[in-house]
Amino acid sequence: MFGYRVPAPDQAMLISGGRRGLAGAPFRVVTGHGTFVLQIFRKVRFLTLAMCEAEVAETCVTKQGIALTARAVIAFKVGNDTESIVNAGQRFLSDQDQMSVLTGRIFAGHLRAIIGSMTVEEIVTERQKLATEVLDTSKAEMAKIGLIVDSLQIQSIDDGDTGYIAAMSAPHRAAIQRQAQIAQAQATQAAAEAEQQSARKQAEYARETAVVKAQYTAEVDRAQAQAAQAGPLAQAHAQQEVLTAQTELAQRAAELRQQQLVAEVVKPAEAEAERIRVLALAEAERMKIQAEAAASHDRVALDRMLIDQLPQIVKEAAGGLAGANVNVLNGADGLGEIAAGLVSQGLTILDSVRRGLGAPEGRVERDGEPAGGE
Repeated sequence: MFGYRVPAPDQAMLISGGRRGLAGAPFRVVTGHGTFVLQIFRKVRFLTLAMCEAEVAETCVTKQGIALTARAVIAFKVGNDTESIVNAGQRFLSDQDQMSVLTGRIFAGHLRAIIGSMTVEEIVTERQKLATEVLDTSKAEMAKIGLIVDSLQIQSIDDGDTGYIAAMSAPHRAAIQRQAQIAQAQATQAAAEAEQQSARKQAEYARETAVVKAQYTAEVDRAQAQAAQAGPLAQAHAQQEVLTAQTELAQRAAELRQQQLVAEVVKPAEAEAERIRVLALAEAERMKIQAEAAASHDRVALDRMLIDQLPQIVKEAAGGLAGANVNVLNGADGLGEIAAGLVSQGLTILDSVRRGLGAPEGRVERDGEPAGGE
């Protein structure tokens, strides 16, 4: 007999058959919670509190007498307060779809009234103003039937075949087209400049690449040329070093040959010349001794014998030099010293022979001096 009923979150539960509701309403309103309902003596109905939508397409005449077709969409719902639910329930509980129909008619009327007080220019340029005025004028009327409007959107305004809006927008279209053309020209110019700049950069890059390639090719060619010349240069350098060494060797051989010639030819010739000079000096000394011996009566025989033997003695002494390799260090002065030494040796031998034969000590006269003691 008793049943517990709970409305949905977007519903209002209306209970009739018992005590009256607020302000003498024929039902009680329950939202957000459940309650026990005596099913035999009470009747329960539900009213939607969800969002609803209504569309309007109305032909209106402006202040200028120009017919416009306005299309709008209205979003509305039953108010959440008990008074709004009671008002809506009394009007729409049996046919809740009528809320959209009635709302569309209400807004269509207000839309005709508002558009009739405005010009086409105001309607086109101030569409939000139109929507606001329609909402404001319909708010009180919608509240009477328990509905509130969340939003009103003017979808389109069309003048049909009159062409007024098109003519009105022509200057703006021309200005927009002009601006578009200017923008297009600027964009084309910018694109051309960008293309030229890109071409310049590509040309510069190509030039730099060509320069780098030429430098690289030149370096490669130079390295190859140096590598190709390295062998002949090294060979020529080696040949030059060989020639230098051969030249030095030839110079040393010439110096050695010169020394050999001096030892083999010059020195023996000089020795022979010295020997001849010594013989000449000895002969002169013999002649001198003969002259002196002729002047001395008591030593004639002995001196004659010595004089006769002196050339042989000197010859023997000089013969010892014939095969000798005499090194003359001071040229003519050196030869003179050697000759003087030989003569001195010959005279010394002569004195020794005389003493061996028992002759009194003395020496042969030299350079005009008489023999005798000191």
